Amino acid sequence: MSKKILILGGASLSIAVFTMAAPVAAQKKQTASVPKPFSAQEKSQGAKYHPEIMKEFGGAMQSPQTAYVVRVGKGIAVQSGLGNAESDFTVTLLNSPVNNAFAIPGGYVYITRQLVALCNSEAEMAGVLGHEVGHTAARHSQKRQKSTTIANIFGVGGSILGAMLGDNGGLLGAIGGGLKQYSGAAAQFISLRYSRRQEEEADDLGIRYLSKAGYDPTALSSMLNSLAMQTAVDARASGLGEGSIPEWASTHPDPAKRVVRAAAGAKAFPASTNRKADTHLAAINGMLYGDDPAQGVVEGQDFLHPDIKMKFSAPTGFGIQNGTDAVSINGNGGKAIFSQGAFNGDRSAYVAVAFKSVSGQNMAIPVGDVRQTTVNAIPAFYSSTVVNTQQGPREVTVFAYEWGGGIAYHFITITAANNSPFNAMFNSMARLNDSQVAAIKPRKLRVVTVAKGDSVASLASRMAYTSLQTERFRALNGFSSSQNVTQGQKVKIVTY
Repeated sequence: MSKKILILGGASLSIAVFTMAAPVAAQKKQTASVPKPFSAQEKSQGAKYHPEIMKEFGGAMQSPQTAYVVRVGKGIAVQSGLGNAESDFTVTLLNSPVNNAFAIPGGYVYITRQLVALCNSEAEMAGVLGHEVGHTAARHSQKRQKSTTIANIFGVGGSILGAMLGDNGGLLGAIGGGLKQYSGAAAQFISLRYSRRQEEEADDLGIRYLSKAGYDPTALSSMLNSLAMQTAVDARASGLGEGSIPEWASTHPDPAKRVVRAAAGAKAFPASTNRKADTHLAAINGMLYGDDPAQGVVEGQDFLHPDIKMKFSAPTGFGIQNGTDAVSINGNGGKAIFSQGAFNGDRSAYVAVAFKSVSGQNMAIPVGDVRQTTVNAIPAFYSSTVVNTQQGPREVTVFAYEWGGGIAYHFITITAANNSPFNAMFNSMARLNDSQVAAIKPRKLRVVTVAKGDSVASLASRMAYTSLQTERFRALNGFSSSQNVTQGQKVKIVTY
């Protein structure tokens, strides 16, 4: 969460239509037709939403890796035929700690630094970017619009509360604004199937672009394998368990199921061993990894923000996901978002706006009594109400802290009625002192050469984590559970 005031209640851009939350695999039927170049309307649409996407996803990464990613991205994008030159495409390396990549009409392609770090070769990264370009080549966003209203696409009247209470992608899909709304489970199922077919078509195109650019076409498959491993590690680290995270937020097929399919699809193209692994590893060495301290960091169950000098702890068994404007806390016992807003001293008005920010235009949440308290010497106030849903009564709580400087920070929680898993979290909010702030250090990706006597265990012990060190090392390097290292081999580790 960045250090800025989030205006509560304002609808921000939903990129659910354009975003494909991860690169994925190949399809039975190859798509060989050359797409029409971008129209003036598509270029205008992309230019319109590009600034909002940049804001939503932490902005462009200004680092030595930026030029490398842009060069590779444009090189693979031009294989699509959507533009006549590399200059027709805008490729952005996003400063985000989430494994993500996506594209929007008009030649705008995005990849996060975290996903770049997960790639083990230039070819793998090119495969990710090619997959995303494939979505725009197949005009998937336009096809998606035909089955979804414009209001749903851009979040007009969207309800974060609806997502938190239902099954529209969960809280993580709700952070930041608009949500996909469906009339029922059947409509949602149809939409999911359609989205998955689109993903497979984009896989085919991504593999085709890899081959045209001279890369190993199997690189997308190996990238998916690393992604599947990392997804499992992230699930375990969050405390939710490997089986508890739905297939890519319930809208994208499980990466593990697509590894084999991508490898099979690559066989339709000439074999190549061109992956440029050494080039990629040299380019990403020293890159920021994980949370950017300027946006706050997650350490186990703790969220710490050195600029704001803030700390709170999520309950055991709940995962924390840091975002640009908000932090989400997810678990089987409830869901929460942590955000901020302008505060002029009117507590009731602040609570009302916070409730409105999650209820949308179609649901009114009455504001009950606003009570005052103090948490670790911080003035605080809170209010709760019960909302009847199809799943039964749910308690919605706003718990806010008067931080000073015209700003308040708050949690909005959703739990079953008479269930209070977040009370300890509310009471854990505290200000950090200077020494605690100084102890918060960024993680860096380091490329090292395996020395004589090194093993997976010894290298994993150097990972800057207190848990799952071996699993993190294997996922980061795409190593199977039985694979070992060899002397002279280059591998990635994460250090402070």
